[in-house]
Amino acid sequence: MKDDDILAHIHELIAEERDLRRGLASGAISSHEENNRIKELEEALDQAWDLLRQRRARREFGEDPDSAEPRPVREVEDYRQ
Repeated sequence: MKDDDILAHIHELIAEERDLRRGLASGAISSHEENNRIKELEEALDQAWDLLRQRRARREFGEDPDSAEPRPVREVEDYRQ
């Protein structure tokens, strides 16, 4: 996955998060549904941002950015953005 692909994925996740919040506000979905999916989205966002940072760091230090791998959710969750 290239940087542009990762950024596009991040934007898709953010758009879905906004849609969920709108759905909750309009009553189209329950808070339980919204909370469950938001948690999944936050985890996916943590992984995507981490992968993008890994790629940028590897590039900065002359390494192959394509060798960066997504890390497990439990490793990247709660990283400071």
